[in-house]
Amino acid sequence: MNWRKLPVIPTLLVLAAAGYMVHLGFWQLDRLAQKEAKIARFSAAQSDRSPVSIGEVWRYKASDARDFHRTQFWCQQVLQISAQSGRNAAGQAGWAHIARCLTAPVDTQGFRPTEAPKGVLADVVLGWSNKPDPVVWSGGQVRGTVVPGGEFAHHVVADPALAGLAENARPDPRDLPNNHLSYAVQWFLFALTALVIYVVAVRKRVLGEDEKD
Repeated sequence: MNWRKLPVIPTLLVLAAAGYMVHLGFWQLDRLAQKEAKIARFSAAQSDRSPVSIGEVWRYKASDARDFHRTQFWCQQVLQISAQSGRNAAGQAGWAHIARCLTAPVDTQGFRPTEAPKGVLADVVLGWSNKPDPVVWSGGQVRGTVVPGGEFAHHVVADPALAGLAENARPDPRDLPNNHLSYAVQWFLFALTALVIYVVAVRKRVLGEDEKD
């Protein structure tokens, strides 16, 4: 077979497409490593029962250094309470009730210090209900898990639930999709399939032209 008879432009296009698919496969492998590291951080943070201060959490808000850690603080003033549609720990649709708090640190026994420094704002998921009706909560001690997301880069899911609400969904490593290995294998197979199909098609064409010659 005379490979010089290969069509140049189609060959380059196929090679470029296959190369891009291989690139996507390696990108998925990189995402797999990142996701496994995130799950490992989650497990380590949840096993560490010593809470971090809310001030320390917010100092790291530009990174994920405090994701999924336990925290406790004092909500010294409730600025507003809103409701957002979501799901509870059992997966039932409903409403998560979120309080925006002006916070103060607490000591090791969970009591508010007598001279608290200027507080920071934090969104606290108080709990879950099946109605968006307003709830009443005047603040107080909050214990919970730091979760990435929201206006302040993080919010806190209260544990136990507050304001007489039911427990809201808490972070779980099983909630982090981790299908990147299968995605990588698919992209590699796509690239291989494209190359095989093109080689077979071109080989038939070139062989056919050789027979005519």
